Amino acid sequence: MSTRRQFTHSLGAAALAGLGLPLSAQAQGSLELAKIICGFPPGGTSDAISRRIADKLRGNYATNVLVENKPGAGGQIAVTTVRDSAPDGSTILLTPSSMLSIYPYTYPKLPYKPMEDLQPVSLACTFNHGFGVGPAVPESVKNFKDFLAWAKANPDKANYGSPAAGSMPHMVAALASILSGVPMKHIPYRGSAPGIQDLLGGQIAAMSSPIGDYLPYIKTGKLRVLAISGINRSQFVPDVPTFRQQGLPITVREWYGLFLPGKANTQAARRAAAYAQAALSQPDLITSMAQFGMEVQSSSPQALSELMKADADEWRRLIKQVGFTAES
Repeated sequence: MSTRRQFTHSLGAAALAGLGLPLSAQAQGSLELAKIICGFPPGGTSDAISRRIADKLRGNYATNVLVENKPGAGGQIAVTTVRDSAPDGSTILLTPSSMLSIYPYTYPKLPYKPMEDLQPVSLACTFNHGFGVGPAVPESVKNFKDFLAWAKANPDKANYGSPAAGSMPHMVAALASILSGVPMKHIPYRGSAPGIQDLLGGQIAAMSSPIGDYLPYIKTGKLRVLAISGINRSQFVPDVPTFRQQGLPITVREWYGLFLPGKANTQAARRAAAYAQAALSQPDLITSMAQFGMEVQSSSPQALSELMKADADEWRRLIKQVGFTAES
């Protein structure tokens, strides 16, 4: 959210041999194999981020680092997979914050407890969500106010997809519908990629998803982004106004974080954090992530834990206020 604290890329006094690693982490040696668990299918933003971080960890954090996609249940399967994994640092979760800060209040029977079942490692990046439309919506619809007018006049066509039911992109669009008084049907997908493909094909009218999902299609004119969720306009689509600039009090900025199983000890988390921070500080990774609308930011395990708690408190209050559920 807009009130969350800022984090630094600095590795501080822990730097060793240019890798940013404390002596205790180096002494433990490298793992033979590590896996980054991604809760969404190949082709989407989550998968792309996972593979770029895996590339930077390969050969130092572990001899080999692979990405294992565990799509389903809106990212919940990935969380439970890591929760049940060995606590030796060989299994790392990369997840958007939705699964940790929103799901506990939108799903009545969530199979995990974020603060107990996961050990924070490091923040990875932050990003805005965008509300975009495709060929199913007339070219005359230029902004979100236009879309609301079109949706009101065409209630049978007024639908939108999101990467998962109960996720932050779902919340953003649902709030826009509630606050504007214009009903819109939600269509949940198993990740952004299949939703974007249906948007391109005209099977759905709109999509609420991370801004990076639209970037490859904006210049070609195949998709149009009508609103951005952040407090300010995005550097990646500077011509697109925010929801707030269009009269709706919505300000949301999500993040991705890295986690170990909750059973992992503090030393394992610190070791993973040191390697993650070193990976996330590399200029080519920062440039690569920008292609997906992501702003790279790392943190200490403690700082990520504090961010989780602050976000959970904020979303608990907001969700209770609007009466939102994953089925909304």
